[in-house]
Amino acid sequence: MDKKEIYEHLAKIYLDASSKKKKRHKAYPKLLNNLFIIGIFIVIGLTTTLFSSATRKNLNTETALILQNDHAKINFNFDPAKKETYTLNLKRLNLTHSKQLAFSVRNINPKDKITLRVEFTNAFKEKSEVYVRNIPSKWKDFEISLSEFKNINDWSEITSLVFSVEEWNASQKKGVVYIDNVRLLK
Repeated sequence: MDKKEIYEHLAKIYLDASSKKKKRHKAYPKLLNNLFIIGIFIVIGLTTTLFSSATRKNLNTETALILQNDHAKINFNFDPAKKETYTLNLKRLNLTHSKQLAFSVRNINPKDKITLRVEFTNAFKEKSEVYVRNIPSKWKDFEISLSEFKNINDWSEITSLVFSVEEWNASQKKGVVYIDNVRLLK
């Protein structure tokens, strides 16, 4: 018995059909196989392209320099103080390639309306601040574009980052503000 005879015999037994009936369906088997293979390559190519571009986007937004590991606590009592601060010494850090400052913050008193002052200082004594209003009682992430710090012209030698609660920017005389996950995004 040759291969064709074996095939016909198996077709009669298992499929109750002969290879003559199947020829109608196999008119273009190589073309169908080729189209199937091309389809698989297209799906793989699109998936790879989409995944790699999504990964690149995530890397661009997720590339960060962590400035602080643990949460910081600003425990303010404006009797007699007028301002409470938390300062990070950046030791002349070059921020020319950074785009945003990001951090998480929360206020422990939900009744207190607090505005947080965020200030950068460079080695040339240029200072610029941005105010973050209505610090919530639950953790919230904030991102501030460095372009919002208008009075800093040279970002190549930043000496400090200061978070402040000022008496005139808090409705209560006492309270606590927590700051966490301070980072610079590229």
